Amino acid sequence: MRKTPKLLILSSAAVLGLAGCSSGDGDPSGDGENDAAASESPSQPTEQRSAQPRLVLTYDGGVTVLDALNLEKVADLPVDGFTRVNSAGDGRYVFVSTSDGFQLLDTGTWSEPHGDHSHHYTAEPELTDQRFGGNKPGHVVVHDDRTALFSDGTGQVEILDPAKLGTGDPLLEEFTVPAHHGVAVPRSDGSVIVSQGDTETRSGVVIRDAQGKTVASNDECPGLHGEAAAQGGAVTFGCEDGVLAVRGDEITKVAAAEPYARIGNQAGSDQSPVVLGDYKTDKGADLERPRRFSLTDTRSGTIKVVDIDTTYSFRSLGRGPAGEAIILGADGALHVFDPETGERKAHYPVIGAWTEPDEWQDAMPDLHVIGSTAYVTDPATSRVLAVSLHDGKVLAEAPTGHPNLEMTGVDG
Repeated sequence: MRKTPKLLILSSAAVLGLAGCSSGDGDPSGDGENDAAASESPSQPTEQRSAQPRLVLTYDGGVTVLDALNLEKVADLPVDGFTRVNSAGDGRYVFVSTSDGFQLLDTGTWSEPHGDHSHHYTAEPELTDQRFGGNKPGHVVVHDDRTALFSDGTGQVEILDPAKLGTGDPLLEEFTVPAHHGVAVPRSDGSVIVSQGDTETRSGVVIRDAQGKTVASNDECPGLHGEAAAQGGAVTFGCEDGVLAVRGDEITKVAAAEPYARIGNQAGSDQSPVVLGDYKTDKGADLERPRRFSLTDTRSGTIKVVDIDTTYSFRSLGRGPAGEAIILGADGALHVFDPETGERKAHYPVIGAWTEPDEWQDAMPDLHVIGSTAYVTDPATSRVLAVSLHDGKVLAEAPTGHPNLEMTGVDG
């Protein structure tokens, strides 16, 4: 899984690695020609001193691309309908979920390796003509340097090589399962873990090898939803009574203490074997606003349930640079927990108090973490803020002009 660097804490040391490069190295084509023209023309890439991370925020009618270092607007692109966004896994592209599939957004920031260092470029963001999937585009999962797209309306699964996005044919594999709100996790050996279910229910997962043969399955996961990857290679899937944990070709049910305990949204980290998840126990609730969350230890196969003195939403879960469990509470604060013990280590007030709306498509605060910076949207004031996870300091904030719906980011 792609690692992201620490952001918004850059110093002169962060760019010293470029000192040994000649100006000829700056040409994106590698032939050293037309550097000046490239930097002067807005249609050509511009070389930068360091990687330029960017954020992508959706609103009703479009997507906005921001410079993640200072939160200045880079582009505003119209998109019809309710849209969702997910990182494509290469540090540059983002998938925009539209009514007819996944459309590739070029955020216009990337790095190119050059021996023992890299060169960094920016350009104007654009919605490309490259599309994947079909009816009801759903989960996008980046894992083991591969990207999986799941189309809920058709059950179509596409496995992509993110290194070939925008430049060629990235499709590595395609297959179809019964249509459902599902998820697929690609693995480096060519196998895929894919949910099983139908339009009414989801019940578990199947592991398909590189030839498409089923090598393992488990149907002990009622209401399966979402996934997360942990340090050590384990992948977990949320159930209405715990989680399924997959390691290699072994699938293990990790049961919750309560008969009904839905862990439908999770956040993993390659710095921690513990997966952060929500925890809902009111089966009859139209919308439960929980005051507990879960920490699933993939080593021991146990679930720790932790109380928190606020509610939160499915957009509230994140992980820090050392695997910290981070929750954006409805009290407007970032709560930072030790994933091993469940002890709260920090509490950073950021925005005003809010309430999760009854409809999940409505605007609500969103959390996205890149390195040691937490980005928080505040739809009530149409703002986005960048917050240091070291001390809670607001590093930057900016108006967005819209009550934003979703947010993701790329590291450039």
